[in-house]
Amino acid sequence: MKILVTGGAGFIGSNVADRFIEHGHEVVIVDDLSTGFIENVNPEAKFVKMDIRDEKLDDLFASEKFDIVDHHAAQMDVRKSVKMPRFDADVNIGGSINILENCVRHKVKKVIYISTGGAVYGEPEMLPVTEDCLINPISQYGISKHTVEHYLFLYKMNYDLNYVVLRYPNVFGPRQYPHGEAGVTAIFTEKMLKGEQPFIFGDGEQLRDYTYISDIVDANYLAMTESGADGEIINIGTGYGISVNQIFKDLSDIIDFKKDPVYKEARLGEIFKIYIDAAKAKKLLGWKPKVEFKKGLEKLVDYFNSK
Repeated sequence: MKILVTGGAGFIGSNVADRFIEHGHEVVIVDDLSTGFIENVNPEAKFVKMDIRDEKLDDLFASEKFDIVDHHAAQMDVRKSVKMPRFDADVNIGGSINILENCVRHKVKKVIYISTGGAVYGEPEMLPVTEDCLINPISQYGISKHTVEHYLFLYKMNYDLNYVVLRYPNVFGPRQYPHGEAGVTAIFTEKMLKGEQPFIFGDGEQLRDYTYISDIVDANYLAMTESGADGEIINIGTGYGISVNQIFKDLSDIIDFKKDPVYKEARLGEIFKIYIDAAKAKKLLGWKPKVEFKKGLEKLVDYFNSK
């Protein structure tokens, strides 16, 4: 099959593209390189530098005739969404509508849309969160990602465009960029390997669901191949929360880091505690996480050391 991976020069999208290529699929990557890196792009993929909002996307769809679109491209920084809500909506909603319009026009078979389990639910009423939990995002990012889930339902009902939504947890692993919107695991790893004290915002007891990149890649591949998940919204996660303080402790053990962290004021728009029930993913996709958290941290440290 021919697959378009948007955001395929980024941390997660590039790893997903690699898996598709490993299984013999033809992959085209669209990325504007605003947060992605050309060195992440698999040499066997065709790369097109383009913003997902660009009208020229129509020409690409017309010439390539994609079977599947795996849509990772997004403005994914919660803090940036709070400061620049119109930009966040323009990229995440406007750009996604451009993708969906082209999917309908050029008869794409399925869209795998990457949403967020960490932001759409807001502060959850129960833990771990299931797909049936109340949707109450407390950041513009969470709102924009959830809005596209509604558009997907609409496009399936009106235009018969098939889709699967994957609501991601906090993803970590090789190629994670330790700056900008990057996750705490990469930021801490880089700083601690340099002997620098990392910052912890708030008291450090905020909980997140951290899932290793290879497990996330598995979920994408299964979403493409398993028809039982079509038209569904599916949580991806480990089902348990890990605190920022615990991440610091585990990395300190792995790296043999002797300094203390520096605590700073908590940041606006960030959820305090969330972790994700992935029972539906197991039922519909046969998916479950395989990499234990500390083992994943060890792999991440090895990657940074190799770089």
